[in-house]
Amino acid sequence: MAKISYTIGEVAALLGESVSLVRFWSDTYPEFIHPNRNKKGNRLFTPEDVENFKKLHLFIKDRGMTLDGARKLMKGNVEGSDNKADVALKLQNLRDMLQQIHDEI
Repeated sequence: MAKISYTIGEVAALLGESVSLVRFWSDTYPEFIHPNRNKKGNRLFTPEDVENFKKLHLFIKDRGMTLDGARKLMKGNVEGSDNKADVALKLQNLRDMLQQIHDEI
């Protein structure tokens, strides 16, 4: 069963990055990441937000793109980029799932 919301710490752990980087990306890309806030003011991210974080991580960290370059790809300004990003993200999720199965064996 999928989670409804993720804390900033959970997102950071999923990405293998620091909480401050997740916060920075959340503030830098408000058009793609829309955190809700709880009564304490903590950010809560939807599964869609988490997928967008994974795409940003793929573009910026894995491919070494600039912040603006990642924004253009996320907006779909480059023809076919969304499809490539979705395929790359699905492959990365599949790899993570296989690694988890391997670790359990």
